[in-house]
Parts: sequence; structure tokens; C-alpha cells
Amino acid sequence: MKITSKYLLLLLAAVAFMAFTNKNKPANVKWKMGIALYSFHHHGLEKALTMAAQSGVKYVEGFSFYNLGPDFKNKAMGDLNAEEMAHMQKMLKDKGLTMSSMYVGDANNEAEWKRYFEIGRKLELKYLVCEPRKDLLDMVDSLAGVYKIKVAIHQHIKGNSAYWHPDSVLAATKGHKNIGACADLGHWVRSGLDPVKCLETLAGHIIGIHLKDVDKAGNDVDLGTGAINFSGVIKTLRKQKFNGFVNVECEQNMDDNLQDVKEALDFFDSNADKIK
Repeated sequence: MKITSKYLLLLLAAVAFMAFTNKNKPANVKWKMGIALYSFHHHGLEKALTMAAQSGVKYVEGFSFYNLGPDFKNKAMGDLNAEEMAHMQKMLKDKGLTMSSMYVGDANNEAEWKRYFEIGRKLELKYLVCEPRKDLLDMVDSLAGVYKIKVAIHQHIKGNSAYWHPDSVLAATKGHKNIGACADLGHWVRSGLDPVKCLETLAGHIIGIHLKDVDKAGNDVDLGTGAINFSGVIKTLRKQKFNGFVNVECEQNMDDNLQDVKEALDFFDSNADKIK
């Protein structure tokens, strides 16, 4: 087939356009979107998992003091026996969900930490979210290595946590290869910090994120309507090549917040698709 000069120019133009488009196309989102079940803790586990599945995510984060409702005789998640944990795993599987992590709120000695790591092993968790006592960090890091379950230090608001500032979390990771960070964007604002700068400080150490938005007064609001610069958040996560878990945590309208959660997921996903 004879290729004319005009045809060749059109072909070269098409190739150049495709190259330009691919070059300027946003990088694929590699992080894993999920929901912190604390968002739905006004409901028993059955309803909470149904709501999580309806939101379209694959991952959820549990928490140790969650009252699971009548199906579990109102037991807390952290108090389940092996049979009850197996039942919970089946419920998750039936909904197409995986529990990737659990917040641990009350471990204060080696025996209690071992119990939670055993729970983590039975539930096949990737990491525990917690705020360990500083004098227990060596022991917690060692157990995390034995059980092959990472530890992500959570940051509550200033005055309520020894880890409210990212510098304190960074210090806790030194010499502890199994310890990283669970970045809570909302609590950083409540502590007077800039979430983008906090994420930059913790680059390379972030295991999971609690995704929420708050106004300047610290009140929970719909994602994208508060004080957090989500364009900056997404850009720094992309720069860090973050591939961990991003769990939505909506604490407004707690009795009926499924739509809030869906909108939070849509907002973050749609902005992630637009930003390079």
C-alpha cells in the first residue's frame, strides 16, 4: 500500500497526540479504599457490613470496643472467641468484604498485646491501629514481627494523645521496622496542624489513613466542604507512591450516614482521577 505524505503526517500527528495524552494522564490510584466501621457503630455488625457493601468498597476497618449487637450477644469485637470470629469472617465474605485492620484501644501490657495479635492472626489482618505506650514500643514492634502484622500509630487530638504530632510518630518508628502511621486528617486540623505538611513529614511511614473532613472549629463536615486541602493531600500521596489503605470515617449524622460515606468516597475518587 502506498503511503502518501498527507497520510503519513496524519499518522504522526495521531501518535504525538496519544503520547501527549498518556504523558498527562493521572497516575493510576494504587491505594485501597475502605470504610472505618466506626462510621456505622450506631448499628450492629450485620447492618454495618450491609451498609459498607452498599458503598462499593472492598475493605473495612474494625475496632476492638465495637458492640456487635444481638447476633453476637452484644459482645465487643475484641472479646470474640474463635467460633465467633469465624462467624464474623463468614459475614464479611458473604458481603464481599475484607477486614484489613482493627483499631485497638485498650492494650497495656504484653499479655493484652499478644491477645490482639492473636485476634489479628485469626482475622488475617494486615495491621493494627493503636497508640501504644512509649515504654512498650520495643515489645509491640517485636510481636508485630513475629505475627507479621504491622502496627499503625493513630493520632488523636492534642491533649488526648502522646502521638498528636507527626514528629512523635516519626520518633516512634525509629528502630521499629514494623511500626508506621495511621494518618487521621481530621484530628490534625483539630490539633492546629496542616494535614498536607503532616503527610509530608510521615512520608514512607504511612500504612493507613482515616479520611474525614472538619471545619476550622473541628466539627465533622462532608468531605470537601471543610478546612482540609484535599488536592494537596492527593498530590502528596501520589508523590509518595502511597499504596496503603484509605478508610473513610464519617462521624456526622451517625444514625443515617450511608449517603455521607458514599459521597466521601465519590469525592475522593473523582478528585484523585483529576489530579496528577
